[in-house]
Amino acid sequence: MTTPNGMPDNPGDPENTDPEATSADRAERAAEESAARQAEDPEAGQPAEDAADIDPELEAEINEALADIEAEGAATEVESQLAERTEDLQRVTAEYANYRRRTERERQGIVDNAKAGMVSQLLPLLDDLDLAAQHGDLQEGPMKALSDKLSSILSGLKVESFGVVGEEFNPEVHEAVQDLSQSDTKVLGTVLRKGYRLGDRVIRTAMVIIADPEN
Repeated sequence: MTTPNGMPDNPGDPENTDPEATSADRAERAAEESAARQAEDPEAGQPAEDAADIDPELEAEINEALADIEAEGAATEVESQLAERTEDLQRVTAEYANYRRRTERERQGIVDNAKAGMVSQLLPLLDDLDLAAQHGDLQEGPMKALSDKLSSILSGLKVESFGVVGEEFNPEVHEAVQDLSQSDTKVLGTVLRKGYRLGDRVIRTAMVIIADPEN
């Protein structure tokens, strides 16, 4: 209580003289008033729920962004797996192509070896027919028919003879038993035995005598 002149009824009361006591009492009274208001209105003093509410459009955008991130991650993983599988396929394809080429070369080598072996066995017969032709025994008759048929078969197998008089001497395909030449240019003067090749493969070299080219 205070007097009309603003002075307290009891100036010596600690409530009017002690600042800390006065502040504590005021805080207590403020707390009691707040509790009374909350009792009258339970929603008073509660935090607003608006902060917890999210705008539906914003929430949709966030969900869409998260979905895009997940989709990009999945797409990256798929692309990585696809690149790995593609590399594996390319490697297998290259290995298979190499295998096919190697197998084809081996098969062709076997075929060429078989042909070369067969032709090698026929070489003595071919030499006899060449001697018969040089003596004029293949002009007509059964021997000429046999020679023509054999020549046709060898031609079909791509077997060719080489070694002709006047041909330039080549030590890789010609076997010289005598050199009668006196110049730097050497040719075949006499062919003692023809040579034969199967494609690019020499089956037998030609046996020759070297001479000077005719002027």
